Amino acid sequence: MDKQKYAKLVKESSPGSNVAVNCLRAFFVGGTICLMGQIFKNALLAANMQQDDASLVTAMILIVIAVLFTGVGLYSKLGSFAGAGSVVPITGFANAITAPAIEFKKEGLVMGVGAKMFLVAGPVLVYGTMASVIVGLFYYFLGGR
Repeated sequence: MDKQKYAKLVKESSPGSNVAVNCLRAFFVGGTICLMGQIFKNALLAANMQQDDASLVTAMILIVIAVLFTGVGLYSKLGSFAGAGSVVPITGFANAITAPAIEFKKEGLVMGVGAKMFLVAGPVLVYGTMASVIVGLFYYFLGGR
């Protein structure tokens, strides 16, 4: 089978994707997650918490909610519906760490949870850290203050 026939076969058998609907779902869900974060932060600020502390506590609240949703199986359903809208906020990162930990807990705390917890999030951490070091070095050597 040549490449053209194979490409045609793949195109015919692949399910269609409605990009506009997917974008709207991602926007709505991601926006709702961010709106919830803003509501939490405003409530903490109204309770006389300092700006930096309110931001930190808001992030912690969103992470705990995402971990709980992952634990009961709701975050995967949200991800199937929203796509990137559930992955981009901090809740997506919490899910990326929690899901493998839950999946591999039967293999034990060290070789299961400990070794597999960063299976998905590990490369993000490594390359994110490397990128920040490189950008920081450029900034330093180009005279940034």
